[in-house]
Amino acid sequence: MRRSHFVVVTGLSGAGKSQAIKCLEDVGFFCVDNLPTMLIPKFAEVCTESGGRLKRVALGIDIREGGFLNRLFDELKFLRKNQFSYEILFLEARTDVLLNRYSETRRKHPLSGHSSLLAAIEGERRKMARLRGVADYIIDTSDINIHQLKDRLVKIFSAGDSRALSANVISFGYRFGVPAEVDMVFDVRFLPNPNYVPRLKASTGNEKKVSDYVLRSPVSRQFIEKVQELMDFLLPQFEHEGKSYLTVAFGCTGGRHRSVVLANELGRFLKKKGIDTNVSHRDIRKK
Repeated sequence: MRRSHFVVVTGLSGAGKSQAIKCLEDVGFFCVDNLPTMLIPKFAEVCTESGGRLKRVALGIDIREGGFLNRLFDELKFLRKNQFSYEILFLEARTDVLLNRYSETRRKHPLSGHSSLLAAIEGERRKMARLRGVADYIIDTSDINIHQLKDRLVKIFSAGDSRALSANVISFGYRFGVPAEVDMVFDVRFLPNPNYVPRLKASTGNEKKVSDYVLRSPVSRQFIEKVQELMDFLLPQFEHEGKSYLTVAFGCTGGRHRSVVLANELGRFLKKKGIDTNVSHRDIRKK
């Protein structure tokens, strides 16, 4: 009898766990939110007795329980010992974003107690570091909306046992921080900077005149070739190990020119290779 496959959905409070659960339900998962960890073994038995009707199950687990982490790791060992497969999806967001979300909703943080909201958020981040370290997928929801979150989850957890590799290519500005969820980061601040060219300063890397300026440099062209060669080597390795989602980021100073050009170039390259690719420019509108 084929056993159920579990996705444990967890992460920082306010990062979007409940929304992720709803998205997974939309793509065919049987979902249970806020399941006490001590009930995981019993629930796994119920899934086994379902006669194959509960093949893919998402469990929403959070930190509200006392002894949360130790119990969760014990129950994950139980699943593995009893031949249940599982993956861990960890959701997080920047502290400033979490502060704004709690301010807007006026909800109480589960760890706030008598401490400040900031202290509760940072305390939870420290407590969850161990679980984050073993997560199969980490999604930073700071700069994405519910529709973008659903798109990522669909790509990661698409139906079927064989999931084709899909890619997310991001441009960003180091001035605003490095995206947290990336697999690899390329620093392109060594390339010619359109910001110092008066006629290009107000434009972005999505415009042909900026792209032409950056790509005119022999160093830029050589760099792109090296990145493409690296992708040609890595993609088959990732697919062989069953990796379903790859996130690559390019960073320049402000995230408006060079990183945008390079992200677009890699996006086109990956799409030509048949990789389902999404290109996003996180900081292109920031000053």
